[in-house]
Amino acid sequence: MSLLITGSIALDTVKTPLEEHTDQLGGSASYAAIAASFFTPVNLVGIVGNDFPKPYLNLYRKHGVNLDGLQIATGKTFRWSGEYEWDMNNRKTLSVNLNVFETFQPTLPAHYRQTPFIFLANISPQLQLHVLSQVKKPKFIVADTMDLWINIAKVPLLALLKKIDCLILNESEARELMKETSLIKAGKALLKRGPKFVCIKKGEHGCLLFGKDLFFSAPAFPLEDIHDPTGAGDCFAGAFAGYLAKAGKVNHQTLRKAVIAGSVIASFNVESFSLNRLKTIKPKDIRARYKSFRQMSHFDVA
Repeated sequence: MSLLITGSIALDTVKTPLEEHTDQLGGSASYAAIAASFFTPVNLVGIVGNDFPKPYLNLYRKHGVNLDGLQIATGKTFRWSGEYEWDMNNRKTLSVNLNVFETFQPTLPAHYRQTPFIFLANISPQLQLHVLSQVKKPKFIVADTMDLWINIAKVPLLALLKKIDCLILNESEARELMKETSLIKAGKALLKRGPKFVCIKKGEHGCLLFGKDLFFSAPAFPLEDIHDPTGAGDCFAGAFAGYLAKAGKVNHQTLRKAVIAGSVIASFNVESFSLNRLKTIKPKDIRARYKSFRQMSHFDVA
């Protein structure tokens, strides 16, 4: 089944202690769409300026991403720049220029509106709600968020939680939103706000998946070299939603497998800047790492 993805599309400048790259393809929708494309067809909704590089459009097309919902506006594409410390869990935003993204109002083409699986990547909850108002009888809705919206748009964010099936957020956001220091308490509290499932990302320490009768704790895939963590969470979420769309059904088994699929794609993504690593991997690479992940996490019952 196909997956609709909406979010930001950006040109990123990223600096680490060892490297710096400018005008790289970025944005939550970009990372999520390419990640999901390894599992299912993607219908992308977003906006770019007329300065957006054609090779990036070709990258979407190469991965089978449908661009009928992509607006190309007169002006400049959203730009973001950031710098990582030696501890790449610490990142400083250097500049944000919204440009054409500032006035973005997602409009779904008619043939997008019955897409069965929806992933609302990280944009304002008002825009996420605007997208949901246009879709017809979706099978499963996944949404991501961030600390910015918790601070400046908490009311619409809480309204969104009542309309989605699964919320994805990181550990600090879960604690902040629910005012709980314990992630277990935060996850359970979030379930009471509306979503059937909650996935709390813990970066290099894996993630926790909560449901009414479900709790699943997964590690992250161990890596020796991390070049650029930008977009890792978006890749996780996109692959998670993409795997569920591929399965065509949502149950405890497919949700657990979707978490591992998300972790595998995210682990590839951080091995290079932007989406450069995802340009090179093949389905056999994903299967091999998935198998390694399963073997690494397996243990026999005593």
